Amino acid sequence: MTKEILAVVDAVSNEKGVAKEIIFEALEAALASATRKRHPEDVDVRVAIDRESGEYDTFRRWHVVDDDAVVMTAEELPEPPADADSPSNPEAEQEEPEGPHLFSPKSEILLSEAIKQNSEITSGEYIEEPIDSVDFGRIAAQTAKQVIVQKVREAERAQVVEAYQDREGELVMGVVKRVDRGNVIIDLGGNAEAMISREELIPRELVRPGDRLRGFLREVRSEIRGPQLFVSRTAPELMVQLFTLEVPEIGEGLIEIMGCARDPGSRAKIGVRSMVPRIDPVGACVGMRGSRVQAVSNELAGERVDIILWDEDPAKFVINAMSPAEVVSIVVDEDSQAMDVAVNEEQLSQAIGRGGQNVRLASQLSGWELNVMTEIQAQEKSEAETDRSLKLFMDKLAVDEEVAMILMQEGFSDIDEVAYVPEAEMLNIEEFDGDMVRELQSRARDALLASEIASEEGISDAPPAEDLLALEGMDSELAATLAHRGVITREDLADQSIGDVLDIVDIGEERAGTLIMKAREMWFEDENTEGSSEEGAANEASTSSGS
Repeated sequence: MTKEILAVVDAVSNEKGVAKEIIFEALEAALASATRKRHPEDVDVRVAIDRESGEYDTFRRWHVVDDDAVVMTAEELPEPPADADSPSNPEAEQEEPEGPHLFSPKSEILLSEAIKQNSEITSGEYIEEPIDSVDFGRIAAQTAKQVIVQKVREAERAQVVEAYQDREGELVMGVVKRVDRGNVIIDLGGNAEAMISREELIPRELVRPGDRLRGFLREVRSEIRGPQLFVSRTAPELMVQLFTLEVPEIGEGLIEIMGCARDPGSRAKIGVRSMVPRIDPVGACVGMRGSRVQAVSNELAGERVDIILWDEDPAKFVINAMSPAEVVSIVVDEDSQAMDVAVNEEQLSQAIGRGGQNVRLASQLSGWELNVMTEIQAQEKSEAETDRSLKLFMDKLAVDEEVAMILMQEGFSDIDEVAYVPEAEMLNIEEFDGDMVRELQSRARDALLASEIASEEGISDAPPAEDLLALEGMDSELAATLAHRGVITREDLADQSIGDVLDIVDIGEERAGTLIMKAREMWFEDENTEGSSEEGAANEASTSSGS
């Protein structure tokens, strides 16, 4: 039997490529399991196989636990093991569980009893005694096989994770093994399988068993069951990897990919730049007669790819990214990270793309929010913003239209810029002298301070809403006063108490309660319970008044 054990270990290890130690541990677990089945009581068993000879010994063991850590009755006091001199098994030591637990006399022994057998033993160790071993041949086709298969499977899965954990972010290729509920399982070779989830598959792509697929290894995750390698066909990184594979100049560092945006299976945009002036990055990625970009497109179910020349100037890069539409003008708002892109009216639909695809991909590629419009719309928006800025400067700085226009022509767009721009810069304006500059900046700072104070006090410049003005018992002057303090809509008024309203304007408790009640009627209109709601509002108003 000893030679048979060694033969099993050698055969399984060679066939599965698993370390022999793992097979020995599996056999020990199988033999221990078979031994426990021979005992009607719940005993703990350990089997030790000699790695050289194949001989094995079996021990029954008791886990040593603290007296204070168990809950038991007097009848459950354990009997000490027959072999008091048996050594403990340091390798099998476990951490002592926290808190009291139900004592099991068949597999546990109190520390006070264990010390009588071995004075040096501590809680968490084991006391053992030899028992008869089972015949290996009797269990070879049953328990041993099951345990060995499980151990081998666990070892194989651990090997897969170890082999691929440093390859996250790489391109992988495999053969489609099966399609399970929309998820595709691919065989990467070497007992390694990866899953492409339905969400990570290119839409409408036909995948059949036996097909060869490339994918981006997004994640390697150790799991007891199920897939451990997760691959994506929709990730922008996949396209980057494919271009790196098809274009040698990218791999050599002569061309750099600056970004990629995809609408998987439909269209993509990729930004490139050359690190060497003599190389055309767009032409290199397209290839002779489009061979290189076509190879990438074929790999991704015919996905069309726009190669975009990257530029340090975000506006120029966006103009390139909007291809094939031609940009007439562009306005950059760095504060909101947005751009207004104007195109000819006949090219508006092309610039936006089907379902907004073109502008969406350009926005993702550039990292800017893009607002596409016609020339006329851009002009109207510019005029509206000009009027707004003029009115802002005229109101907040108390200046005439001529001074406000000069500020706008010099590039000022809000009060903050006027208040805090260096004085020397404003003195460069031909129409302004020192006194004028200092006065404008003083007025701008006063306006900002007044705005901050109003904001802290909840003061609003918004006009009252139509539903508030139309409320029964409301007048325009009262509505304007409420709106000035943030109560702009009927819903806002409904959320107030009588005390809140009286803090804003002194109209008396009775009128305040009536207005609040009228505002709250809309909450109950759909439930046809106006009568009860009015009573509830009146009661709440009365309660607020009393408080």
